[in-house]
Amino acid sequence: QWQVVESGGDLVQPGGSLRLSCAAPRFYEDYNANVIGWFRQVPGVPGKEREWISCITTNGGITQYTDSVKGRFTISRDNAKDTVYLQMNSLKPEDTAVYYCAAAPPRNYGCSKTAREYQYWGQGTQVTVSS
Repeated sequence: QWQVVESGGDLVQPGGSLRLSCAAPRFYEDYNANVIGWFRQVPGVPGKEREWISCITTNGGITQYTDSVKGRFTISRDNAKDTVYLQMNSLKPEDTAVYYCAAAPPRNYGCSKTAREYQYWGQGTQVTVSS
């Protein structure tokens, strides 16, 4: 299907783990994979923009994380399956949000932290961390 689809969101206790998946077709015909970014947003919070969490380059050679998830989240990809994963460990209540993944074309170096540079977005998957 020609769309980005996230899955894996769930209710989990603090300290628990989840693995999110992002299935995205190869949108850019000149490239064999997309740059993928993960973002999150808490619905209903005025003025709260979509927060960038992590991104990965087309071959997985470069990964980046926002400070609040470093050491707890790991992004990876399986290009044979056109799927990117976000392994989330040591989850905290403040990680509760709707998680989105998005696709962007490759750039000269690294991957973008800016939402407007991502052209294709999924519908999101809810992650709730609560006891």
